[in-house]
Amino acid sequence: MSRVVKVLKLRDEANNRQARGRRALVAGGAGFLGSHLCERLLADGYDVVAIDNFHTGKRYNLQAMLGGPAFRCIEHDIVDALPEDIPVDEIYNLACPASPPHYQADPIHTFKTSVHGSLNLLELARRHNARIFQASTSEIYGDPLVHPQPESYLGNVNTHGPRSCYDEGKRSAETLFFDYSRTFGLDVRVARIFNTYGRRMQPDDGRVVSNFIVQALRGEDLTVYGSGMQTRSFCYVDDLIEGFIRLMRAPTPPAHPVNLGNPAEFTVMDLARQVVEYTNSRSRIVHRPLPIDDPRQRRPDISFARQYLGWEPTISLSHGLARTVAYFDALLYGTRAIKEAAVS
Repeated sequence: MSRVVKVLKLRDEANNRQARGRRALVAGGAGFLGSHLCERLLADGYDVVAIDNFHTGKRYNLQAMLGGPAFRCIEHDIVDALPEDIPVDEIYNLACPASPPHYQADPIHTFKTSVHGSLNLLELARRHNARIFQASTSEIYGDPLVHPQPESYLGNVNTHGPRSCYDEGKRSAETLFFDYSRTFGLDVRVARIFNTYGRRMQPDDGRVVSNFIVQALRGEDLTVYGSGMQTRSFCYVDDLIEGFIRLMRAPTPPAHPVNLGNPAEFTVMDLARQVVEYTNSRSRIVHRPLPIDDPRQRRPDISFARQYLGWEPTISLSHGLARTVAYFDALLYGTRAIKEAAVS
């Protein structure tokens, strides 16, 4: 074992001991990422409060946790004033629709969630002197002119397009978090999340991985927008949650957002072909016009996360797709063997 790995392992063990008995609030706790995060925090010994308005989050994502003595769920929209009786040591803000069909369905509320919701959570953090985490996004970079995208890149974003409610809302939230840090000394951690996939994605969420898998399992045409030569990076959910934990437990807060994603880059056509292969589908691949402001390339530079957090993804796209296909097969068709594979 190298000295660096040994130091990181000892640091992680110390952080895990410190986590015992702490209280965490997860806004958006019933969502795809939020529910996985709640499970991880409970496993690490936290008392966890999940807040969700259930517009896109699902109660069944929390089913295994409900009734446990360390878990509590509150149905609430963070745009509205938060309950004051929530003693908390750490706050994770994941409360915003992340797929284009969902965040474009009510763009004004999407923007309010990022701005008003962030303000409410930041004020809660101030009252309790709590550490607070913001789930930001690679959409900050827009259709990037720099590749791969480092945290220092300021982006190429349309401020008035159909995706702007999400892109600009997240940019505004980052501003609020770092202004609270400078003004009040609040301990803030901001992660810029790149494409993530895995168990508990919704069949209708409009993201490329879930779209392709569901279409392939149903024997429908796989819909590729544009030529399919646009590139993406795909991070499996377990890897991303580990990144959240390492960022939140780092001894000092980074002075800037941190990219979290898988730097392996694939074209959309690469992904489509792999999904057809993993599902043994006879689906055809068809092309449709490219949506407005769809980025041509997206790949994170994770140099900072590697050096500062000792983090990088470990689950390959092939391995992650196998798990995710199994999950969707169980969700759509309820096969017992597939269900067992989906939770492995």
